[in-house]
Amino acid sequence: MSRVIALTNQKGGVGKTTSAVNLAAALSLAGQRILLIDLDPQGNATMGCGVDKHGLGRSVYHLLLGHSELNDVRVATEHGFDMLPANRELGGAEVELIELEHREVRLRLALEPVRQDYDMILIDCPPALNMLTLNGLAAADGVIIPMQCEYYALEGLTDLVNTLRKVRLAINPKIEIDGLLRTMYDPRSTLAQQVVAQLAQHFGDKVFRTVIPRNIRLAEAPSFGRPIFAYDKSSRGALAYQELATELLQRFGK
Repeated sequence: MSRVIALTNQKGGVGKTTSAVNLAAALSLAGQRILLIDLDPQGNATMGCGVDKHGLGRSVYHLLLGHSELNDVRVATEHGFDMLPANRELGGAEVELIELEHREVRLRLALEPVRQDYDMILIDCPPALNMLTLNGLAAADGVIIPMQCEYYALEGLTDLVNTLRKVRLAINPKIEIDGLLRTMYDPRSTLAQQVVAQLAQHFGDKVFRTVIPRNIRLAEAPSFGRPIFAYDKSSRGALAYQELATELLQRFGK
């Protein structure tokens, strides 16, 4: 059975989509069967994989609303993994889902027939606690929390942990934190080192050993519609995501 992992943080700009795309690519290169789901109406993960969000006939929006089957939405990327793409149309699902049955678990129900086709399913959640994020968390076995090592990130992390506690009680009792991922990391920053120490104190081995550095090549790759491995596989960013994939696979004995 595959593991479904939601990458989530209610704070934007923390490298969440960058991590979702590049972790999917790194795991695929490691021989894993991967499905990446773009749950953000901005469609950045979709574009970052080289899929034209403006030319989509069917998207995650149609899947969640019950207008399409998963196989009609699924796209095989040129980078070795499959994805369920999104565009701005998905923003309308926020309102439309409210009136539907099983509104928080529609993604989970849609994934059940294909879970056995994959080793891991990664979900790129939007940077907000809304119906789309709740669908991602309801479908997930665990979450990866990308975060910058700064003061406000700690405050946001507290809110997210409280949200996960409520999700566990209300709709998904099995969900757990798979790991905290430090992104855009600058080791020269005293504040970053202080935040790292606090994370280690409160979360222990839930903090990934792997650190994603600030890297211009990581920032450039999405504008070319490519994961970092197809853009600059020798960059520090590529090596970091390769290391993260290895660490994640070791955690789950794969």
